[in-house]
Amino acid sequence: MRFVLRMLVSAVVIFGVAYLSGGWLLEVADFTAALWAALVLALVNAFVRPVAGLLSLPITILTLGLFALVLNALMIYLVAWVVPGVEVTGFLQTLLAALIISVVGSFFSAAIDKE
Repeated sequence: MRFVLRMLVSAVVIFGVAYLSGGWLLEVADFTAALWAALVLALVNAFVRPVAGLLSLPITILTLGLFALVLNALMIYLVAWVVPGVEVTGFLQTLLAALIISVVGSFFSAAIDKE
């Protein structure tokens, strides 16, 4: 049940970022595409991100962890490449969208875990 609730929260956050930015940060066709993007993002974060994080560990250490933001943006790029109806507009916009999605998603996930 928590997984479904987290997917719904992630989809709302992704759709909210796209809607509130007017498509400047991220473009999502509809809420169904946001649901698919949330599911694919969860799978990417579970399987691809640990490998990418391990491979990029030296540069992450050199940048004092700031490269992790770039990894988040790359994961959003991967989701946009896989999910039809989700498009990214540029690297800096995707970086900002990834930052917003991570912070807001973490906040709501913490609220869900407290229940």
